[in-house]
Amino acid sequence: MARPTSATVHTDALRHNLSQVRRRAPNSRVMAVVKADGYGHGLERVARALSGADAFGVAALSDAERLRAAGLSQPVVLLSGFNDAEDIGQLRRLNVETVVHHASQLQMLEQAAPGTPIRCWLKLDTGMHRLGFAPEDVREAHARLQAAPAVDADIVLMNHFASSDEFIGSASHGRQTREQLRVFAEATAGLPGARSLANSAAVLGWPDAHFDWVRPGGALYGISVVEGTTGADFDLRPAMTLATRLIAVNRIRRGERIGYSATWECPEDMPVGVAAIGYGDGYPRRVPAGTPVLVNGARAAIVGRVSMDLMTIDLRTQPDARPGDPVVLWGDPLPVETIAAAAGTIGYEPVCSITRRVRFVED
Repeated sequence: MARPTSATVHTDALRHNLSQVRRRAPNSRVMAVVKADGYGHGLERVARALSGADAFGVAALSDAERLRAAGLSQPVVLLSGFNDAEDIGQLRRLNVETVVHHASQLQMLEQAAPGTPIRCWLKLDTGMHRLGFAPEDVREAHARLQAAPAVDADIVLMNHFASSDEFIGSASHGRQTREQLRVFAEATAGLPGARSLANSAAVLGWPDAHFDWVRPGGALYGISVVEGTTGADFDLRPAMTLATRLIAVNRIRRGERIGYSATWECPEDMPVGVAAIGYGDGYPRRVPAGTPVLVNGARAAIVGRVSMDLMTIDLRTQPDARPGDPVVLWGDPLPVETIAAAAGTIGYEPVCSITRRVRFVED
């Protein structure tokens, strides 16, 4: 029998979430961000489900090649930009647009051989301090792009928010996002071209940042990065259910310890289930005892340490559970954000961490 661990991808949820993004940003075009193999959901599967998007955002040219091989003709934007002059031919061959964030890329475009002009998205660093031109350098960069024969004159202006998950009314009152909006407006005043600022959190909480293009990622997969919330709080639906089955149920005596390093002691005689999933499948090892799972649809709790292939579960709330019974690790109604919070991370990381031995099912 095959290992029972599976990740079910709900394509209807993906489409629903795209419709929610459009509802919140009705005057913006939508770039569906499908990097990291569609946030772990499967690049081609996700892109087909989100074929109603106006463009796709990827992090690697290999992802663009996969999208084209899958027959998807929407604009594709290389969000981290190209790295070598040799990449320019690939951009043209695949009809891929690129972010330009550094002077070295400008120079390569200026020196590029004649050919089909490449559409560029000029990135400003307004406070994230990761990629992008300093505000005082943006006008020169824009002029150089417009003058380069290899570049399409239709240049999009963009930035990336660092703290857009902090909405107005939060403890910080969104100070950094407001400052980034101000810097962007001043640096680009009078420059032609569409604007693109809003990531998922800004789509949900910063309507003044929507402009011409929004770039949702996690929201499309039903995941919130706003502290203390889940996707459901924004009428988003989880696009993945991670599930497995019990492969053993054991009766363990009071005082006995469970798992590696004997970190959890049974407070009474009790049933302990063993589920066929572990960090070798991508489930986070660092979750503590007490992290919830669903056994037969009802809440139970992990006990002991998650190991590579297995986890142990307190079945006192499910005394009739038997080997073969279903176990849900995340998915409706157990949000991945709950698991992520227990692991000290955000919901994006667990779904992106599912390994190749997990069987994917499309629903």
